[in-house]
Amino acid sequence: MTLWAVLPGGIDDPAAPSGGNRYDRTVLSLLPDVHELAIPGDWPSPGTAARTALHKALADIPDMSTVLIDGLVGCGVPEILEPHAARLRLILLIHLPLSDETGLDPAAADALRAREKQAVHLATTVVATSQAAADRVKTMHDLVRVEVAPPGVDPAPLTEPEPSGRRLLCVAAVTPRKGQDLLVGALQNDLAGLDWECRFAGALIKPVPYEDPRLRFEGALHGAALDDAYGQADLFVLPSRAETYGMVVTEALARGIPVLATAVGGVPEALGTAPDGTRPGLLIPPDDRPALAAALRSWLTGAALRDRLRAAARARRETLPSWPGTASALSAICEGDPR
Repeated sequence: MTLWAVLPGGIDDPAAPSGGNRYDRTVLSLLPDVHELAIPGDWPSPGTAARTALHKALADIPDMSTVLIDGLVGCGVPEILEPHAARLRLILLIHLPLSDETGLDPAAADALRAREKQAVHLATTVVATSQAAADRVKTMHDLVRVEVAPPGVDPAPLTEPEPSGRRLLCVAAVTPRKGQDLLVGALQNDLAGLDWECRFAGALIKPVPYEDPRLRFEGALHGAALDDAYGQADLFVLPSRAETYGMVVTEALARGIPVLATAVGGVPEALGTAPDGTRPGLLIPPDDRPALAAALRSWLTGAALRDRLRAAARARRETLPSWPGTASALSAICEGDPR
């Protein structure tokens, strides 16, 4: 099967890493006969040049072709998809519903939600990256079925933990949706008397003010630098207010690092359990700094808890999903035979 893939223009931009871009790039590299069309633009609200480029790209695709469109590109422009919906098999891959982006005013969120609803009803198939996200998209947009192709994770070496558990790591773009402000507040205001250090790896989209020198915002890290950050972490912390899946959760678990995260979207799916049913980390409510501080205190002061979660993380490491499995699932969906 020949697959056409319509992607954001910045998919390979190292200065702007994202889970959606990494998912697209990794899966497409494992599929045969893919024609990629990367469209530059300020998605999901593009200017005239980007809109024209997307329309032309779709118009040039042969009739009856299967076209996988990243939701960031396609979900905000139903009027561009509509002329091509009858002659192309459009598959929308939604990494995050557009209106779930934190910081939108209610009117903007409503407008994006309405446009996304139009777009998904033009598609032959809609795909999400977690069951929780699929359920949300179905409910939000009155769909009967949304397919699921969860992300995989690359194998990685085990991290050697420091007994105290003091080395904390958060890998995510610094935005309100990712909740770094909650983590900074919990550490420097509620847990200042405890022994800890926290590294933040992620593009500084909206920097968080801080005073404690043990908080280190290092910007986006790649390759060996990111591997080094994981290799010097005892606990991975993801305090997101919204999250479709949380690929960084499985990246931490692939190294045997326990995870403290908010129970939002697909994060509980990503965290999963060890074969004996033990959770390899702690889940807390979103936007709840007292709960975050309490969980961090339990970790930093509880040797037995650290030992239990480390054992569970190492066991969970053996059952994590693979990228070839993701590619196989997405291929079956694109071929019209979801498994």
